[in-house]
Amino acid sequence: MVGLSDIGSMAQSLQSSIDKAVKNLQAQAAKDETKPTGKVQEFQQDVRKSALNASAFSTNIGTLVKDTSRLNVFSSLAANDPADFYKFNVTTKGEVGVGRVGDDGVRIQLLNRQGTVVADSSKSAGSTYDAYVKMEKGELTLDKGEYTLRIARDKDVPVKEAKNYGVQLKMGTFTKDYDTIAKQPAKGDNPFQNNPQLQRLSTLLTGGSSSSGALGLLNGSYGGRGSLLNGLF
Repeated sequence: MVGLSDIGSMAQSLQSSIDKAVKNLQAQAAKDETKPTGKVQEFQQDVRKSALNASAFSTNIGTLVKDTSRLNVFSSLAANDPADFYKFNVTTKGEVGVGRVGDDGVRIQLLNRQGTVVADSSKSAGSTYDAYVKMEKGELTLDKGEYTLRIARDKDVPVKEAKNYGVQLKMGTFTKDYDTIAKQPAKGDNPFQNNPQLQRLSTLLTGGSSSSGALGLLNGSYGGRGSLLNGLF
């Protein structure tokens, strides 16, 4: 059984790793020319990840609109959890940037709608690693469409080792900042809760009442608290 002292130690370790990463990214961001020039609207949503571990059950983190929105997601890979999936939409073709904080040993992959890996943070990934480096610089061009982030461990990291992470996406400057706090699935959660279409199908099959569950990321359905990763870019 995990005691209160163990939980406190875990929280302190997480905060230490995040503080270190934030300082490094803030130093890099000092020369960034895409920082907002006016007041930024800040929004937050708290969600639970699907109990089913597949890209079809990705958590929706929003819509990336050039010079308008910035998307942030903060969560953790629990012990024995192989990967987390997050989907987002890009409204126009353009250059996209990525930032990250948290523990070492976390692998980030960007997949297009067809499931093809577009960028990969693993240094052994060849051309897709080169694409990831470009994305870190805000220079990776993406077409309009739906994309998925796959967050996993590096190959040499044991699956039993929990990992905390934060990932940020932007496309130029921004005036709206969206945080997603993705919690672990709870026992008894509907595994279709993050996929409105499958949720409605499940409801029809079981005869229950339906709720769309859609995430209105750019229409004010968040409860604003401010960006977890403010100041990184």
